[in-house]
Amino acid sequence: MSHPDPYGNTESRGWDRPAAPALPWPDTDLEPGPWRPGPAAHTHPAEPDTYARPGAGADAYAGPETYTAPDTHAGPYPTTSRHHDGPGRYDGPPAGDRGRPGGPEHDGPWGEPARDDEYPTAQIAPVRDEPTEQIPAVRDEPASEPPAGRRGPGRRRASAERPPTTVPKASRAGRNLPAAIGVGVALGAAVVVPLFFFMPAFLAVLAAAVGIGIWEMARAVRRSGAHPPLAPLVAGGVITVGLAWYAGPDALCLGLLVTVLGTMIWRLGDGPGNYQRDLTAATLIAVYVPFLAGFAAMLAAAPGDGALRVLVTLVAVVLSDTGGYAAGVRFGKHPMAPTISPKKSWEGFAGSVTAAAAGSAALLWVLFDVAPWWGALFGMAISVSAVLGDLAESMIKRDLGVKDMSNLLPGHGGLMDRLDSILFAVPVAYLLLAVFVPVVS
Repeated sequence: MSHPDPYGNTESRGWDRPAAPALPWPDTDLEPGPWRPGPAAHTHPAEPDTYARPGAGADAYAGPETYTAPDTHAGPYPTTSRHHDGPGRYDGPPAGDRGRPGGPEHDGPWGEPARDDEYPTAQIAPVRDEPTEQIPAVRDEPASEPPAGRRGPGRRRASAERPPTTVPKASRAGRNLPAAIGVGVALGAAVVVPLFFFMPAFLAVLAAAVGIGIWEMARAVRRSGAHPPLAPLVAGGVITVGLAWYAGPDALCLGLLVTVLGTMIWRLGDGPGNYQRDLTAATLIAVYVPFLAGFAAMLAAAPGDGALRVLVTLVAVVLSDTGGYAAGVRFGKHPMAPTISPKKSWEGFAGSVTAAAAGSAALLWVLFDVAPWWGALFGMAISVSAVLGDLAESMIKRDLGVKDMSNLLPGHGGLMDRLDSILFAVPVAYLLLAVFVPVVS
């Protein structure tokens, strides 16, 4: 029986195993005879290639043999190695590799057959190194819009009874502008009407604003772990504003001292834990809200023209705020204090100073017969102090991690978010008007 060619050749090798079963490979249970390499020549298919493998008995074989391997390389470039002279032709192993262990026919030192995965046969389809064209290229394209007639997630179908839902767009200043304008007009009316028609009512409005501001500040600083006592702060703040109204600057300083001392004594009842932190927060609130607001009470208490002094101060602050908003939205490109208030720009600051200076020059000249350049200086000073007050409160809010002091006023946040500019402006206005417009006693 002939042994089939492992390379797919169906012709007989010319030697048979006597009394051996029909196996595709030599029987591994039989002890193979020694293999002695014989003379071999590495020739082309046209020349005879001789294997000399003398063995025992009928295993001896010597005869010409020529290998012609199928073309297994289908690439665009020919592949050559020591077993190939060109694409598509196999000339057999070199002369030194034939008949020795480890050659193309024997993989081990004892003549074990070569493994199928190392020497491909003609039945295995060739592997072609060609790009696959069936897989389309992946492109970074934007997601396509949902087809017409299908609603996206979170949307409801509009009808005649249910119009489509519209989300109001926020202004570039980050707040609801119509609501802010409406609340601002209402606050102005609450201040101006009693200021000109019933002065004690203005004092009540001022005392109420101080109490709300103290509550918002005490509520905000609790986020840092401090717990200033609220009752002595509110009571002391109202007393401070009243003393400034009736007795002037000396009574204002006395009211601040009384407020701080009363807070210290009240806080002793809660024990020594965090005493220093709570007292520091209480002192900050007492100085920031009632002490600065006391200058507004002294402005209004000026005999004869107290209402006008308060009015020009409020108008200068409003002009500064409005001019800064308009210039910042239209021309703002260079941040003024990005770590404190990112939306404030130098262009907006220039608009604030310009608007306040122009408006104050005209207003002080008409109401108090003050030279326009002094009025412009007054407006510039009020604008700078108002901007500093706004930045000071923004720094406090960033340190506490809050956006607004509260949500009492739609479009504005808390009352302290509107009083921050005014509280820094009224001491400057009190001092400058005392020089520009002497008080009539």
